Amino acid sequence: MSGETLHTRPQQPGTAHAARLATPADAEGIVRLRSAHVLDEPLPEEWIVRSGAELAARLVPGGDGRACVVDAPDGTLASCALALLHPVLPEPASPCGRAARVHTVATHPSWRGRGHAGSALTALLDLLRAEGVAPVEAEAPAGAAAFFRASGFRGSPAPMRLTWPGPAVRGRVDEKTGHVWLPPEQYAETVMKATGFACVLFTDAHDRPVQLHGVYSPTHPWQLAGGTMDPGERPWETAVRECREETGIELDGPPRLLATVYGLPGAEWPYSTMGLVFDGGRLDEARLGDIVLDPREHDEVRVLSLPEWRPLMPPRDFARLSAVMEARRTGVAAYFDTWDWGAE
Repeated sequence: MSGETLHTRPQQPGTAHAARLATPADAEGIVRLRSAHVLDEPLPEEWIVRSGAELAARLVPGGDGRACVVDAPDGTLASCALALLHPVLPEPASPCGRAARVHTVATHPSWRGRGHAGSALTALLDLLRAEGVAPVEAEAPAGAAAFFRASGFRGSPAPMRLTWPGPAVRGRVDEKTGHVWLPPEQYAETVMKATGFACVLFTDAHDRPVQLHGVYSPTHPWQLAGGTMDPGERPWETAVRECREETGIELDGPPRLLATVYGLPGAEWPYSTMGLVFDGGRLDEARLGDIVLDPREHDEVRVLSLPEWRPLMPPRDFARLSAVMEARRTGVAAYFDTWDWGAE
């Protein structure tokens, strides 16, 4: 069924394109529609990527997400309707033991007034009905009650609806400005999360880069010696430790910085990545021959000229290596901020 057009209830001719079942590839587009046109405040880019990756995993067969979308002519999403399933105790109102909540119905402003939202929501409800999922709840935003009632929703007889948003925010209020100063542990939950790494560039006597072939990462097949920082480590300490573990080489310093590297989060990794590349110097034939690899991480050492590395590496990895080599040549540290996750 993945990606197929859903022919459910007939639409009035000329008012809406047919809805289709969303696939994991639509997840980030759904999140972006929700962020821009449903939420009071748009999500930061890091959270859009994280939420999109989470939703993609829930839209796979067997997952607990169901969504229907309408495509715009330019290939983006014109509209979407998303529901999330949850288990309930079986009873006459929910005989299959699953219920759902409509999480998002959104349409891009360029495509409103054409029936797209109704088409997506109708297809979604028909899909849930075919799976025996009931009841289906929705919290209608202000001004949208009539839209949901037109799709068959009815008001709830429950006397109240209470929402627990999580631990209360307790902070110090500045009497002059009214600004709320959060305790450090609560403020830390609001800021961008990132992982750090440190690595080392070695070359041979002819200034050809030395790289290790990774056994665990098809995304980054050829790597500099280095890795992720452990808690409490400083970048140079990480470089020394990782170099020793991966090659057997003991760095003696002092640290010579070649580049600062930054990458945005993506489907492969939910956090930003920041790291430092240090100069490990030139290795003669004897020292190259003494390299001892950890077979759990690398299975080959290779020394090639920079042009020879190009066809063996993803473009962004080669661009990073080129920037590091230029920094070695000029003595001016590089700033490389496009080493993004899932960019290719």
